[in-house]
Amino acid sequence: MKKTLTVLLALLCIAGIAFAGGKKEAPKTGDDLSKHVVITYMTTGDKPTNGATEKMLEKLNKILTEKLNAELEIYYIEWTDYLTKYNLTLAQMDGTVDLVGTATDWLDAWPNCQNGAFLPLSEDMLKTYAPKTWASVSKEHWDMCKFGGDIYLMPEDNYAQWTNHGFMYRGDWAREAGLANGVHSWEDLTAYFKYVKANKPGVIPWDSDAAKSLQNQMSWGYIVSHKPYVTLDGVGIDIFGANRDNLKKIYSPYYEGDELVEFAKLMKEWDTLGVWKTDVLNNSSSNRDEFYLGQTASDQHHTETWYGSVRPKMDKEQPGSDVGFFWFGEEIGNVTGISITHGAMAISAGSKNPERALAVYDLLRNDPECYNLFCYGIEGVQYKLNADGTRSEADGYNSDLDAITTNYWWGRNDNLEIRDSARAWAQYDEIQKAYDKVKIDYPFGQFIVDKDPVDSEIANLNDVFSNYMPLICYGKTNDPVKTVADFRAALKAAGVEKVIAELQRQLDALK
Repeated sequence: MKKTLTVLLALLCIAGIAFAGGKKEAPKTGDDLSKHVVITYMTTGDKPTNGATEKMLEKLNKILTEKLNAELEIYYIEWTDYLTKYNLTLAQMDGTVDLVGTATDWLDAWPNCQNGAFLPLSEDMLKTYAPKTWASVSKEHWDMCKFGGDIYLMPEDNYAQWTNHGFMYRGDWAREAGLANGVHSWEDLTAYFKYVKANKPGVIPWDSDAAKSLQNQMSWGYIVSHKPYVTLDGVGIDIFGANRDNLKKIYSPYYEGDELVEFAKLMKEWDTLGVWKTDVLNNSSSNRDEFYLGQTASDQHHTETWYGSVRPKMDKEQPGSDVGFFWFGEEIGNVTGISITHGAMAISAGSKNPERALAVYDLLRNDPECYNLFCYGIEGVQYKLNADGTRSEADGYNSDLDAITTNYWWGRNDNLEIRDSARAWAQYDEIQKAYDKVKIDYPFGQFIVDKDPVDSEIANLNDVFSNYMPLICYGKTNDPVKTVADFRAALKAAGVEKVIAELQRQLDALK
């Protein structure tokens, strides 16, 4: 330890914090590593109460103390009203937190950079205190983590994950329906639902609860399956984007084009068919639980959920069900890789120990012993290693008593990942190959939308969407074509053209 500290004591980096020009600047005062510090990591999620995470942290902190004279605490932002609580905590600037899990598409990373909540990270600082992370991230990816010319984020750019949505369906029933190769289009899905309705008494083809998130994914899913459309994140409403063959042109397929009209017609057909309950807009059923019980024929979520939990559990609960995944965009090969800043780590501008926080992050991301503890827990308590190199629950593991919660979605590393034996890896590897053939990287990673000029219009558009989309998505209209026309007229009155023009202006202004 003495040798380690002696070397690190010689390193200088940014430590003091002074407010200037809307962001934090820092004089070079150095990090006194002879001083033991506590680094607080902030993440979204409810705080665990079983004590298992604390026991893991005891072991982790022994390592951190030996290597960095530091220890780690976790500060949880509970899920209820999480974004408000998250931003308020950052705005306090009182040193409460150091490491901050963030994201550009769902956790206001760019606004927090703009507001001075995050510390700019110089190249020297990163090279000195997070050398392995610095070396592993490409220049291109570091550039995608810049705001106003400065690096603010450390991206989770070496972790493959697919959160693109689609429908899970029973392969056994699809084959019975004459779909020998499974469901691979909206037409196939309709045929599958018709078969289930006619031949599986008591089974609801899709017992949707009509949540707004489902409405978003359903309408978007149909559009990207029939148009090479890519959604622009960070606007405040997901109805704007561009086509893959012309990424410089912003438009809204919700406001123009034939896709939404055709979608509305199909949803009316599904409603008439009885794909969901008559009172779907007031339904509170748990569709996934019913899927496991054989009471519904499909579930809608993303790839990770399919191979990670639903497929393996259905293999046990409904043997032979052979659950497949029809991914949105499959018909035309339209799938976009997740942004590398969908998960990222930042340093709070209020941190009293930013250098040590960086060094701790570097170990969590790159040191196998620290990584395994933080991601999986204690070997023999939370997990065990199998002969095939996978991991599984330790003997006697009880999730209520033994589960750890670190919600570390900001620095996972495929070089260190140990595959969970409970997941359907054969199916995942197969679909991963299909994705790799057609995917594009998210193209708007450096388009940081300034919503201020159109805030009121965005709020109005959200209201219009909330009023019309349940009717369109669940066929609750006598004339779907007219309903879409009325929806678009309401979008126009709410200012959709002004928002498109402003987004186009901002995109054109990018160098």
